Amino acid sequence: MSDSSRDAGRNTRSKRADARRNEKTLLDAAAAVFVTSGVEAPIRDIAVKAGVGTATIYRHFPTRADLIVAVYRHQVEALAQAGPELLATCATPHAALGRWIDLFADFLVTKLGLAAVLKCDDPCFDPLHSFFLERIVPVCTQLLDAAAASGEIRPGQDADEFMRGVAGLCAGAEKNPRYDSRRMVQLLVAGLRRAP
Repeated sequence: MSDSSRDAGRNTRSKRADARRNEKTLLDAAAAVFVTSGVEAPIRDIAVKAGVGTATIYRHFPTRADLIVAVYRHQVEALAQAGPELLATCATPHAALGRWIDLFADFLVTKLGLAAVLKCDDPCFDPLHSFFLERIVPVCTQLLDAAAASGEIRPGQDADEFMRGVAGLCAGAEKNPRYDSRRMVQLLVAGLRRAP
């Protein structure tokens, strides 16, 4: 392989890495704006938050639906990847579960802003729920199983049931500013602990 071919390969990889970083910045900015202003927020607000022009956003995401789907998928992927990383870095599996559930609760808060859109008749949103279940339920199962295997929580916890419980606790925050969903979720996680 010639030097010029090697350089071209490195440049292509570098451009791809830059493109991935740029897209992540756009998606993080869009998610933050969606939480505070809803999914109908002006694209220029997202562009300002991301530090880019609106043309850059439209180049990556030609329609608002494309952007919403990408934000949702991006957040689901980040949540799925966080589970194994937390298991590897936290002091105990129960601590990893607690940290991951905090991230899951944050995701649910963002998803509440997307909920009306995700329930609409646009078929582009149909596969998102299945994608969520396929990526997230196994991660939650892994965390629950690890905490049970370490003797920290009672065995036999069902990930789908547990996640529905967390979602129910988070739903209360939307209508009552005094309601602390994170505290309620922490009580639920603490309640899984085995009695000494």
